Amino acid sequence: MNDDTNDWRAVFWDIGGVLLDVDSARESHRRFVEALDDAYELSIPVDAALETWRTEVGRHFHEREGTAFRSSRTAYGHAVDALVGDSVPADEWTPLFERVQRETLRPNPGAVETVERLGDSDRHVGVVSDIDTAEAYLIFDVFGLTDAFDSVTTSESVGRTKPDRAMFEAALAAADVPPETALMVGDRYEHDMEGAADAGLSTVAYGADNGPAVDYRVDDLREVLDVVGVER
Repeated sequence: MNDDTNDWRAVFWDIGGVLLDVDSARESHRRFVEALDDAYELSIPVDAALETWRTEVGRHFHEREGTAFRSSRTAYGHAVDALVGDSVPADEWTPLFERVQRETLRPNPGAVETVERLGDSDRHVGVVSDIDTAEAYLIFDVFGLTDAFDSVTTSESVGRTKPDRAMFEAALAAADVPPETALMVGDRYEHDMEGAADAGLSTVAYGADNGPAVDYRVDDLREVLDVVGVER
């Protein structure tokens, strides 16, 4: 563990489960399925439709080869097709989906103020996430963080997913910092902790399992400021 809190030059954030409250994402999916039912009168009850949605989305990602990127938006399209039929074009359901996201998604406690506070320091503030790029920026817009990040590294932009080293190497290149001066804040041990540690970064676990790849652990995201050495 690096105890010199003055050496950190970059802090990278995961989105889902860290910046984004995953329960709000699940709720957005339920509300979207309800909206589909209102618009198209689904042939099955909403609870069954939601289960179909989850199954189709899950199947899309389970078919991934290794760490190859697979688009969430494509997964959502498959799920809409399964519920409504392939007669609904993406430019018809996508605005509805995004409207529900804007109404439903919320940040984890302390996420927004911590990112903003770090932005007031001289540290590079970045994102390393497996999310689609457009969805990442929608979330930033909802949270009022559109201009808060110095770099945004998504799996869509790199073509790989965590824990692939390419994700972290791309983020480090964007920040132009050596790995030993960077922190990764994540909620998944294998993807965020081990992936970052393998690339030479130090790690901050927020809900991630314990293990040798964890350097710091926080229960409140505002504690990241204490790790970095920035006043709250």
